[in-house]
Amino acid sequence: MKRSLGELKVIKMPSLNGTKPSSVLRSRVWGVLTLLCVFSTLAVGQVRLLPVPREAHFAGETALPATIAVSVPGHDAEDAFAARDLEEAMKAAGLRGTGAEKAGYRVVLLRTGSAAAKAQLAGLGLPFDAAMEAEGYVLAVKPHEAFVVAASSSGVFYGVQTLKQLLPLPGGKRVLPTGTVRDWPAMKYRGIDDDLSRGPFPTLEFQKHQIRVFASYKINIYSPYIEHTLLYADQPLAAPPGGALTPADVAELVAYARLYHVTIVPEQEAFGHLHQVLKYDLYKDVAETPHGHVLAPGQPETLPLIHNWFTQIAQEFPSPFLHIGADETFDLGMGRTRPQVQARGYGPVYVDFLKQIHEDLAPLHRRLLFWGDIGGADPAAVAGLPKDMIAVPWNYWDTKGFDKMIEPFAKAGIETWVSPGDANWNQVYPVAKTAFGNIQGFIRDGQRLGSTGALTTVWNDDGEGLFNMDWYGVLFGAVAAWQPGESSIPTYQEGYGQTFHGDASGKVDEAEKELMAAHEALEQARSGLTSDELFWLDPWSVEGQEASAKILPVAVDLRTHAERAIVLVAEARAANPQLKEVDALTAMDMGARRLDLIGLKFELGQEIADTYAQALAQQHDKARRAETQNILDEIGSMFGRCQDLRDAYSAAKGEYSQVWLSENRPYWLNNVTVRYDLAIEKWQQRGDLFLEGIRGWDNGRDLPPATALGLPAAATQQGSGR
Repeated sequence: MKRSLGELKVIKMPSLNGTKPSSVLRSRVWGVLTLLCVFSTLAVGQVRLLPVPREAHFAGETALPATIAVSVPGHDAEDAFAARDLEEAMKAAGLRGTGAEKAGYRVVLLRTGSAAAKAQLAGLGLPFDAAMEAEGYVLAVKPHEAFVVAASSSGVFYGVQTLKQLLPLPGGKRVLPTGTVRDWPAMKYRGIDDDLSRGPFPTLEFQKHQIRVFASYKINIYSPYIEHTLLYADQPLAAPPGGALTPADVAELVAYARLYHVTIVPEQEAFGHLHQVLKYDLYKDVAETPHGHVLAPGQPETLPLIHNWFTQIAQEFPSPFLHIGADETFDLGMGRTRPQVQARGYGPVYVDFLKQIHEDLAPLHRRLLFWGDIGGADPAAVAGLPKDMIAVPWNYWDTKGFDKMIEPFAKAGIETWVSPGDANWNQVYPVAKTAFGNIQGFIRDGQRLGSTGALTTVWNDDGEGLFNMDWYGVLFGAVAAWQPGESSIPTYQEGYGQTFHGDASGKVDEAEKELMAAHEALEQARSGLTSDELFWLDPWSVEGQEASAKILPVAVDLRTHAERAIVLVAEARAANPQLKEVDALTAMDMGARRLDLIGLKFELGQEIADTYAQALAQQHDKARRAETQNILDEIGSMFGRCQDLRDAYSAAKGEYSQVWLSENRPYWLNNVTVRYDLAIEKWQQRGDLFLEGIRGWDNGRDLPPATALGLPAAATQQGSGR
């Protein structure tokens, strides 16, 4: 819902976590917790802010001069960095910073203890409450000056991030909305967990870029997921050359993140998910099963290995937290610990090992996070866990029913961070509908049940996931963790394209919705396969034939939505060459083209089968020879259907490689592009077989049977299914 300029006002929202605001807050003119769930319509367009502030009131606009002065009267070094960050954003918007005496407009960053800040707050009638002390801020944009007021350096920084979103878009009218914002976060810890162990491994520069974007959406935790991709000085074997963080990388990244108020919380798996380590025979004595996935509790070298890892991690990462993983320990009880698990049960053996890790790492003086699998596997065992650990219950697909995942820990007095997912795994493009519903519901219920943090996850199970496709989902996680209660998905969708890409046309937002609609078409097919599996599936295989019967009825719908997304992205880029995050736009185009290729492959695969069956049936009919010749040419000539599929996979490989290298190191790329090579070769070979058959037919021989050309016999009789 939208309100006109005259209608915009502070809106009273339901209380958070079932509590009521104090009587003092209720008496204040600014009301209680509020969200900018509607945007004022100004001459410059709609005011869109993500995360949506608690309280916002915009009542006009002011023309900006070309020069703006940003000052930090308190001379705090961290506030000065926030000022420089603002100046960089101003430069991108076509504005220049200058000295205060020459400025046509000024921005002042203040701490609440200063006389100037107190005067500003009093003049505006805005309270600065205790809840705002840690990270909250007040932003006031006036006709000739703007003020950010906060009690902390992080509050100043977050106020600046909001102001940056109000700056004019590149190429747009040079005006600034005037009004006030009063804001603070719902959750103390707001993080992104990024999988660095299953294929793509980012460059250091891209990780810095991630940190900048995360911070601009008020994320304060970045958690790289590590199985074997951190180089350990005393345990170097498992770290892949060219695909691991070195101590020098870590030092540079930690220092960089600190500037942006982001804490790096490394997650080193310390129980399960360790096949990439345990596949080496040097670690055979600590493996639950030979070359398996799980460390075996009770083995003499198991705890020393964990101690070795985390001692180095604690030296390199100054975070107050360490994440030990401990999820999906499916091998536990299947090998060395079989007698213990059979005698005592899975839960007690699991909990005892976590207690041993906790005790062993206690001298590091860090709080340990762990995935909350045990809360579902054996809730009764949770009571035995140390109370200063932090459980991270996770779920990546549901939209409700999260209480049962959180409550076992809450009842045991254990702090929780909830962990939804981006729904990117095994998909050619993340499934935003799944991600949005899951993130919205899990974070909402986590706030209600007292969770102090949210950790939105990205997983690259297929080894192909590219982070530049993930922004749409993970930034909703950032927004939902900052905002209280249930975050609005439509409000986020209306603001994403403008805040992230600088696109005021709405075309990027529409393109994302078209991609969601394409996924909906695949869901309607109910093939039982992910889009990634469908992308690589041979339509003439037995499984491919089964999938084809389900995909063909939705193929036109799938392709139409994907192709519209391609056009919308191209139109947005053509209309505004200064759009931001262009690599992410290329990744969106790639996702759309891969979805389109799924539909194309099943369409053309069936068309080849149908038309070749027709050619076989009439190959001896001289009256229809020209028609038969045309059918055969359309299957296997230079521009035949086999060549169309070869060309499509070749083009997809090129764009995929481009997107990969825009964010990742070359490590692992060949493991993905070889699949494109095989698909290209397959359709080239099939085209060659058809050409050979056509030449034989031209010379008086019969056409080869369908099976000799790779076509399943059933395919020629199946029909189009449309």
